[in-house]
Amino acid sequence: MTVSDIRQILKAQVYCEGDPDREVHTACGSDMMSDVLAFVKDQSVLLTGLINPQVVRTAEMMDMVCIVFVRGKRPDDTIIELAEERGIALLSTPYRLFTACGLLYEHGLRGGCEAP
Repeated sequence: MTVSDIRQILKAQVYCEGDPDREVHTACGSDMMSDVLAFVKDQSVLLTGLINPQVVRTAEMMDMVCIVFVRGKRPDDTIIELAEERGIALLSTPYRLFTACGLLYEHGLRGGCEAP
């Protein structure tokens, strides 16, 4: 799946293009950046309802390529500039976190730590 595929699946608005053809294999959904830092490994996409610069900084530290803001939340110019500087795609979807994660899962994107 690519960032462009995610945009289409989630009917998302693009705020920062990043690399739309970049392949992604895993995702996570969280509003707690401390959990993302502590528990997330090898995730490519972060879905969150939290909208502040720390989200971009966290995504950068975790080598994520895309952030999707849920519930139609819109990043401000500071967040957009930060993402552009770091090459991270920023999207916003009208879906809630649970639904957005479910849609991506339904289309083959996984969380990276499946139960046995």
